[in-house]
Amino acid sequence: MDFNIDEDLAMIVRTVKDFVDKEVDPLAQQIDEDDRIPSHLIETAKEMGLFGLSIPEEYGGTGLDMVGKCLVFEQIGRTSNGFTTFIGAHNGIGTVGIVELGNEKQKQKYLPDLASGSRFGAFALTEPGAGSDASNLRTTAVLKGDKYILNGTKHFITNASDATVFTVMAATDKAKRAKGITSFIVEKDFPGFKIGTVERKMGLRGSNTAEIIFEDCEVPVENLLGREGQGYVNALKILANGRAGLAARNLGSMQKLLELSLQYAQQRVQFGKPIASFQAVQHMLADMEVDIQATRALTYKVAWMVDQGMKIIKDAAVVKYFASEAYCRVADKALQIYGGMGYMKEIPIERYYRDARITKIYEGTSEIQKNIICSQLLKEYELI
Repeated sequence: MDFNIDEDLAMIVRTVKDFVDKEVDPLAQQIDEDDRIPSHLIETAKEMGLFGLSIPEEYGGTGLDMVGKCLVFEQIGRTSNGFTTFIGAHNGIGTVGIVELGNEKQKQKYLPDLASGSRFGAFALTEPGAGSDASNLRTTAVLKGDKYILNGTKHFITNASDATVFTVMAATDKAKRAKGITSFIVEKDFPGFKIGTVERKMGLRGSNTAEIIFEDCEVPVENLLGREGQGYVNALKILANGRAGLAARNLGSMQKLLELSLQYAQQRVQFGKPIASFQAVQHMLADMEVDIQATRALTYKVAWMVDQGMKIIKDAAVVKYFASEAYCRVADKALQIYGGMGYMKEIPIERYYRDARITKIYEGTSEIQKNIICSQLLKEYELI
């Protein structure tokens, strides 16, 4: 694995870092308080091509490979996780299904607008009765003439209020459970589609999360994504592909937390000297650096594997599990170093601490990742 990057990609990474540090991060606290991303930041992100990271150049995107995307995501992760999630979910689970599974007509219809940011993408799998048990879908899709009729409710859908193009999983044959799930491209203005409750969340403020309600929603047959009955497999592929990107976003947040902690530890004086001189604080800083280095190594290994077309089921679960747990550990140590000040709303540590916690739940809980890891290990052992 050679992680040296060419100058063009290095320039993109520097430009994104500059945008994040100078334009987004000064507004991070405002984004959290208002639960809204200022429109001028979204417009700038569009101009920079940040909505087309996963989309090939022939459809108007930047055509970055996974290593390149992770380098960009790492920089985006250095600021408001609401902003990070808005950009990351669009580029990840919101668009990769169409990129990887769509036919040429579907790609030409949807990808240019998704790449430009004139339309935003989202992914709708989770339901009230189907979280970790993703095969237990109640949303149904019944073919009637030249349309599929969808009925059911999705919840906890990232970007739902802003998105106009959704990759939706629904049961075309409930008796077959996982083998009876099919994926569709659903537009927000299709008859029978509506947004339900917009959730009030502990963190990731600025990134909206909402219900989607299908009431005899009419989806043209040409919007079938892949083959009927392949939706569950499609969903697993989409989620696995995005796990390195999610880890990279966590990595950026962890790096920012370490930088803030190092700065504070050298400024905060107790017992007549900076707290950075105390061994207990030094050990926390060292633990943070170890978690960051381990996350970085795992993230770019898995990103490289994606680019090589290698099987990543186990490794994607490993990096998602480790990066989520490590982010929470780093956030906890940062808050401990800051002490009481870290618990205050005006200090960014408190915001990162809230934001970190969801990473052990969304896009596959830590427990589900461990299940995947062990199931793959057992399969590998059987082959020895």
